[in-house]
Amino acid sequence: MAKLASYLKPYTASLLLSVFLLFGQAVSDLNLPNYMSKIVNVGIQQGGIQQSAPEAISAKGFSFMRIFMTDSEKQVMENGYKRIPTKGSGAEKEEYLKKYPLLKTEDIYVRSSSDPQLDRIFGESAWTFLNTMKSIAKQSGKSFSAGKTDVTKIDLSGLYALEPVFSRLPSGTIADARAQALKNPEATLLQSGAAFSRSFYRELGVNTGAIQNHYILRTGAVMLLIALAGGIATVLVGYFSAKISAGVARDLRRAVFNKVESFSNGEFDKFSTASLITRTTNDVMQVQMLLMMGVRIFCYAPILGIGGVFMALRKSVSMSWIIALACVILTGMIFVVYSVAMPKFRIMQQLIDRLNLITRENLNGLMVIRAFGTQKFEEDRFDISNRDLTNNSLFVNRVMVFLMPAMMLLMNAVTLLIVWVGARQIADSAMQVGDMMAFMQYAMQIIMSFLMISILFILVPRAAVSGRRIAEVLGVEPSIQDPPRAEEFRSDKIGTVEFRDVSFRYGGAGENALEGINFTAFPGRTTAFIGSTGSGKTTLINLIPRFYDATGGEVLVNGVNVKNVKQHDLREQIGYVPQKGYLLSGTIASNLRYGDRNADESKLKEAATVAQAIGFIDENPEGFESEIAQAGSNVSGGQKQRLSIARALVKKPPIYIFDDSFSALDFKTDAALRRALKDYTGDSTVLIVAQRVGTIMDADQILVLDEGKIVGRGTHKELLHTCRTYYEIASSQFSKEELA
Repeated sequence: MAKLASYLKPYTASLLLSVFLLFGQAVSDLNLPNYMSKIVNVGIQQGGIQQSAPEAISAKGFSFMRIFMTDSEKQVMENGYKRIPTKGSGAEKEEYLKKYPLLKTEDIYVRSSSDPQLDRIFGESAWTFLNTMKSIAKQSGKSFSAGKTDVTKIDLSGLYALEPVFSRLPSGTIADARAQALKNPEATLLQSGAAFSRSFYRELGVNTGAIQNHYILRTGAVMLLIALAGGIATVLVGYFSAKISAGVARDLRRAVFNKVESFSNGEFDKFSTASLITRTTNDVMQVQMLLMMGVRIFCYAPILGIGGVFMALRKSVSMSWIIALACVILTGMIFVVYSVAMPKFRIMQQLIDRLNLITRENLNGLMVIRAFGTQKFEEDRFDISNRDLTNNSLFVNRVMVFLMPAMMLLMNAVTLLIVWVGARQIADSAMQVGDMMAFMQYAMQIIMSFLMISILFILVPRAAVSGRRIAEVLGVEPSIQDPPRAEEFRSDKIGTVEFRDVSFRYGGAGENALEGINFTAFPGRTTAFIGSTGSGKTTLINLIPRFYDATGGEVLVNGVNVKNVKQHDLREQIGYVPQKGYLLSGTIASNLRYGDRNADESKLKEAATVAQAIGFIDENPEGFESEIAQAGSNVSGGQKQRLSIARALVKKPPIYIFDDSFSALDFKTDAALRRALKDYTGDSTVLIVAQRVGTIMDADQILVLDEGKIVGRGTHKELLHTCRTYYEIASSQFSKEELA
């Protein structure tokens, strides 16, 4: 996969933007539980009162709360509040009078400092009062639970009446109550102080219901904005991840296709056609899927997981062991699944290769299969390969199917455990309800981040295998390449083909397929090659357009070694008709114009006439616009050969190569084509490989090959007397009278 990383470079900006958006999405998701906690803790439980120390308090309330403070705390309170007398006047009083109607009849204190100590002092004083009440109740034999007392419903006028009683209490009683209060978490102290503040606000005549509604609506609006921002980020990340993955997949397919087009026959011997198709399609799709999911998960899951841990610890350190336990179990589950599934992912693509190969062979060889009645054998062969792939896929899917319910079971178990432990802490006033709910959501986010990472563990192994397979193709250096400094063809030797002591050996072969080949083919003359099957005729011909490179000696075209010119320039000089005529899907005209894109209909007609194809073309109402199916499956073998010949003739190159391309023609058509061909090719060099002596008997030069060596050279009549191999071939096709 690392070798394919360079294909991400054009999308660097989109990747960076995606990471930024993912960070924003993760921050949004991590903040939502915190705001939900604020709605529960502050909006509902504290009535929207955010600060423990009230913004204003009656003079009686101020005096009462001082009873439960230390001297230093009383001083801080004195400095943090200023007295507003009811008998005063001025704009300031009028402003306070609108906010606090009690000022009409009683003095009040207004907060004048933002010192955070005031909140803590007020919260400690509230809990000191509650613990003092608990102590008094215990002494009198009554029950009093500070954790269950709703301080917002306390009768303040009754408390003020008891102020002398509290003032006469022993200092040790209040000191003990203070010591007990300080054992509570700061959040609990502040929440109780805010609850007391709500009662003091109500005493002042403030609409506490409006404060609560305003806080909940404002916090809810912030949550909506955060959720909207996170949603927009999610949509944009989805767009960019799809764009990046689709773009990389497109570039990979193009790169693989271009690389395969540069392969020589030697490289094609290393990769099967089915494998190359799988690598260009299915393997690229696996990489695309990994990128599409990975762009979103690689950054988002770690941020969400790590951020969730930090946010959860802020809510409750005491329950952190629950998250640790869940993470250990999750890690173990993912490791087991990964260990079991990874070997199966490695062989998945090989099984797809095998299935594609069998399918392709069956489709291409359907007529042969039917002719020999081996449909059942091929069905069984396909069924075995199909079953292997199915079983492998089922095994992997079963492992993956186990993962999701296991994750859900763990998530539900963690939820129950958090509720059970958190409820006990809430009962002990060690935790707030909103914090427990937020902790629960953060735990779910942490587990979800592990779940997303586990999805990567599913995608990465298969994509890694696919990536290696793609890299294998892209990493192949074609054995036939253009020279750094290409030479120009010699204008005085256009059309000349010369072999100088050429030898050739296939990769891995123990001996040469060709050895000591020397001949020259001149313009305006026909050079033919004949020999028994396996004698090296096609191999020799393939050295001219550099489908293979000679391992020894030199092959010269137009007076220049073929290794010293550009492949494109070399092949522009050659009109090549392969042993097996191959037509591309389209029309007859589009196939013939492969030789010359700019050829007009008259040129196409001329070439088709020479190739003896005009007859069956004219028989079709659509003529040259007749459709050609894939691989020319809707035309006969002879028609396919004639169209292949016409395609080469349209090009009008200085050199023609016919590699046994008359084999499907009847003798009459063969003879007519050769007569027309001689006039049409004119001064071009014609090279013909043939099995039938009748096809080449009029050639200017015939080369007889046997076991990779030239064993005869001359005209038809000369070879009948000088070359035993040629005579044996000719005598097997003609009677003695015809050879005489």
